[in-house]
Amino acid sequence: MAERSFQKEVQQLKIASGDTFRGEGILAITKALLENGVGYVAGYQGAPISHLMDVLADAEEILTELGVHFEASASEATAAATLAASVHYPIRGAVTFKSTVGTNVASDALANLASGGVTGGALIIVGEDYGEGSSIMQERSHAFAMKSSIWLLDPRPNLPSIVKAVGDGFRLSEASNSPVMLQVRIRSCHLLGEFTAAENVRPPTTVKDALENPQRDYERIVLPPSSFMHEQEKVTVRMPAAVAYIGDNHLNEIFGPDDAPAGIVCQGGMYNAVIRALQRLGLADVYGQSDIPLYVLNVTYPLVDEEFLAFAESKSSVLVVEEGHPEYIEQALRALLHKSGSTTTLHGKGTFPMAGELTGQVMLDSIRLYLQENAAQLMPAQARASNAPSPEVDATLARALPARPPSFCIGCPERPIFAATKMVEQELGAHHIASDIGCHLFSINAPFNLGATTMGYGLGPASASAFNDSSAGRRSISFLGDGGFWHNGLTSSIGNAVFNNNDGVIIIVDNFYSAATGGQDILSSRADNKSKSTNHTIKHAVEGMGVGWVRQIDRTYDVGRVQATLKEALTTEVVGPKVIIASSECMLNRQRRVKPLVNKALADGKRIARTRFGVDEDICTGDHACIRLSGCPSLSVKTLNDPLRDDPVASIDQHCVGCGNCGEVADAAVLCPSFYQADVISNPGWWDRTCSRLRRRLITALQTRRDKRRLVFDEVPGEL
Repeated sequence: MAERSFQKEVQQLKIASGDTFRGEGILAITKALLENGVGYVAGYQGAPISHLMDVLADAEEILTELGVHFEASASEATAAATLAASVHYPIRGAVTFKSTVGTNVASDALANLASGGVTGGALIIVGEDYGEGSSIMQERSHAFAMKSSIWLLDPRPNLPSIVKAVGDGFRLSEASNSPVMLQVRIRSCHLLGEFTAAENVRPPTTVKDALENPQRDYERIVLPPSSFMHEQEKVTVRMPAAVAYIGDNHLNEIFGPDDAPAGIVCQGGMYNAVIRALQRLGLADVYGQSDIPLYVLNVTYPLVDEEFLAFAESKSSVLVVEEGHPEYIEQALRALLHKSGSTTTLHGKGTFPMAGELTGQVMLDSIRLYLQENAAQLMPAQARASNAPSPEVDATLARALPARPPSFCIGCPERPIFAATKMVEQELGAHHIASDIGCHLFSINAPFNLGATTMGYGLGPASASAFNDSSAGRRSISFLGDGGFWHNGLTSSIGNAVFNNNDGVIIIVDNFYSAATGGQDILSSRADNKSKSTNHTIKHAVEGMGVGWVRQIDRTYDVGRVQATLKEALTTEVVGPKVIIASSECMLNRQRRVKPLVNKALADGKRIARTRFGVDEDICTGDHACIRLSGCPSLSVKTLNDPLRDDPVASIDQHCVGCGNCGEVADAAVLCPSFYQADVISNPGWWDRTCSRLRRRLITALQTRRDKRRLVFDEVPGEL
C-alpha cells in the first residue's frame, strides 16, 4: 500500500509515438525510461521521489510486458548495487532514491561502480532534497559526483527537458563507460506538463539474456591492480569522452542575444526561477525570450571548458547562479577564467546568499543587484515588469506566523507510546533518549519534547551505543521504526547491541508500513502483497539476532501496558539489550484502507458502527493535562457560555477517528474522567433501534428525577 495509487495514470505509459503525454514529472521519467530501452529498474522510496517508486510499482505489469525487471529495494545501497548488471552487460539500468541521505547510504556501491565503470548505460535518478521544504540536513549531490567521477545532469524543470535528459544520461553513460546521476528537485518531480511521446522500446539485452550468457571482464573488477588503472582511466579516457559527448551533442543550452556586456550561468534546475526573475525585471517575456544571455548547465559536472569560455568571451562580467554551499561550479569557472587569462569578472556568492534556498524573492533581488552594479544599461527604464508584485507589503502579510512544527496525524498509534514514555520519566526521572528517522521523530516537538539525537535511518539504537555503561544508575532509551529496522537497523543497531551486550532499552515502533516515505509495504507488513513477501515478524528477526529480553505489544493505544512494559525494561536486573516492539497499524494508512470498504458497506445498506469520543463539559475542569499528554490535532479547547467558568474546557472535534488515545492517556495518567465513548451506528437494525429507545427513556427518567431533587429559589418580585 502506498500514499496514493497511480493505476489510472500509468496507462499513459502505453501511448504510441507521436501522441501527447500529459502528467507529472515522475510519470514522465518512467515513460522516458521505457522509451530508452531500460532493462531493469530498482530503488528505495524517499522524498521527493517517493511517488516515482509508487509509479514504478503500479506500472510493474507494463514493465514486465516489455521485459523490464523492477525491484523495490531494501535500501539505497541495495538499489545502487543492482547497477552491477550494467558493468559487464550492455543492459541499460536505472535506480532511484532520495539524496543526499540516500546517496550516503549507497556510497559504497556507487564508488565501486564508478571505479570499474559500466558497459551498459547506468542512470542514478536522485531526488535532490535541498531547500526550505526539505526534511534532511542541507547538502548537495554535487560533491559526491565530483568525488567519484559520476557525471551529474540537472535538466531544466519542464517535461521535454527532463525526458530528453533521461535519454542523454543513458547515451552519455555508454559513451564514457561511466555511471550518470540525474538530479530532480521536488518541483521537477511534481510539475505538470506535456511532451510528444516516442515508442516504448524493449531492451535489446534483458537480464534474462545476461543470466543465460554470463560474461566477465577482469579489468572492470575493483581489485588491485585494476583499481589503480581505473583512476587513470577516469582522467585520461572517461572524462574526455564525457566532455566531448556533452559538447558535440549540445546538452547544455544557450539562450538570449549573442552579444551583451553581461550574462548569466545557471544550473538547469534553476532556469525557471532565473527566467521568472528576469520577467519580473522586464528583461524576459512569458515565453522565455531573454534580453540577457543565459548559459544553462543541464550537465553541471563535468563542465565543458571551451563552451563556457566562448560564452564569457565577449562579456565584461558573468553571474553564476548556484544553489547551496560550497560554490563548486563558481570555483571551477573562476579558476578556468584565471587560467585562460580572461578579463571577464565572475560574480556569484556575495551577490547571492552563501547558503539557503534561492527562492523567487532571493533570485529577483540578487539578479537585480548584479545588473544594477555591472550592466545598468541593460535595465529597462522601469526597473520592474508590470506583472511584478507591489513593493508595498500588506501589514497582515508581514506579521510573523505562529510556529507550526510537524506532528503526528490524528489517531496516530505512535502518540500513546510517547505519552507513556513521558509518564515513565515523571516517575523515574529523565533519561537519555536517542531518536531515529521516521514519523516517531516528531516526538522531539511539543507536547512530548523527547529525544536528543537523530543520526540516520535505522541508527537510533546505534547512536546510543556509547552510553553502554552498566554501572550507571539509568539506562538509555532509543527508538527505531519498522522501516528503519529493515533498512539498516537489524544489523547496525540490533546486531551491534547484541554483540556489545548493550544494556539499553530499544523501542521498535511497528506501524505495519514504511509510513514516513508514503506507506509502502515492507517485510513485516500485515498486508498480502501480490509481488512481494510480507508478514515476516520483527520479533522473530530480533530473537534471531540473539536478543533474549523481548516484549511484544500488539495495541499501542493501551497506554497503561506500554507504560508498565517500559518501566519493567528500565528497572529489570536482566543485563543486555531490552527490546520492546510496539505494534499498531498506521492510522493514515488504515483510513485509506478502511474508508472504501465502509463506503461500500454503507451503500449496500449494511450496519456500520463507528466509535467516536467526546468530553463531558460538566465534568471537565479545564486544566488541559490531557492535551499536554496527547497533542492530538482533534483534541482542542472550547469556551463555554458560562460566566462562572473562565477557563476553556477540552473538546474533541469532528475529525476524531475513534482511536481512544485521549481516554487511555487520561486513565493511565489518573486524570479527570471527563472522556466518554459514543458509537455512531449507520443503517441500524431493529435491535439497535429498540436499545436506543430504551436508553432515551431511561436517561429521560433519570434526568427528571434529578431535576426534582434540585434546589430551586423562587424569584421574589422587585428583587434581584
